[in-house]
Amino acid sequence: MTFPQCDVGSNLPTLELPLDRTLIVAAAISSQDFEDVHHDPGKAQERGTPDIFMSINSTNGFIDRYITDWSGPSSRIVKTSLRLGVPNFPGDTMTFTGEVVEKDGSAVTIAVVGRNERGTHVSAKVTVAPVEGVSA
Repeated sequence: MTFPQCDVGSNLPTLELPLDRTLIVAAAISSQDFEDVHHDPGKAQERGTPDIFMSINSTNGFIDRYITDWSGPSSRIVKTSLRLGVPNFPGDTMTFTGEVVEKDGSAVTIAVVGRNERGTHVSAKVTVAPVEGVSA
């Protein structure tokens, strides 16, 4: 796939990401986030949540996956900003949606929202651009 041709207002395909305990723990550990609330249900409950929950680094990684699945291997993410909302717990499904909100030359900015059953887990703006001289 090559870097997609799109216009402001274009929607990205929806991505549904089922979240289980293993995925939440593995994603936290792989990003070297050893905070106990991401892998120890008892510690998470001591801190007032019903179970372990996804780390911000994991969320950021899944946003990157969502964007690069769409933009392809001849692209690179040049900027990301995000805001967390409700937590992601085991058993949730995070559903990503995206809309192209800006074009600046060959760079494209996408507004991304990741939701679960309780509401918005993350809202982000991601700018992606083609890598010059690279084709898929």
